[in-house]
Amino acid sequence: MNETVQDPEFHLAPELKRDTLALGELPLCRILLMNDKHFPWIILVPRRAGASEMFDLCDRDQHQLMREIAATGRALQTVYQPTKVNIGALGNIVRQLHIHVIARFEGDAAWPGPVWGALKAQAYPGSAPGYADVVGQRILEAILIAYRAD
Repeated sequence: MNETVQDPEFHLAPELKRDTLALGELPLCRILLMNDKHFPWIILVPRRAGASEMFDLCDRDQHQLMREIAATGRALQTVYQPTKVNIGALGNIVRQLHIHVIARFEGDAAWPGPVWGALKAQAYPGSAPGYADVVGQRILEAILIAYRAD
């Protein structure tokens, strides 16, 4: 794995901190699990202060981001065998650059529409160590395996 990139000015947006569970880090991105048991939903946040668009990143970071998105998508595909893996970076509400990687299934609660606003988020049950820790660890391991295989 490439060396983890440090940006001392980087701080996670409060909304992301509130709505997610931290899983780990890749060389560029912090890996977060959306705390919503309706969907296997990962958020990748490049640790770059002030970035709100992908083109705010230098070329090297853009390439690294795509590598990390691909590894995350492959991991969700391996773990869940979804109908489709949705990948998106909107930023209309949370300006900090973050990428959603979501495993979707025909017949899921929002199918075929977008997940945003479809349902009220339902947190994973229990507290640490709990169900979310098991789910998160399983996904994190798959992401790291997929990343190293790239």
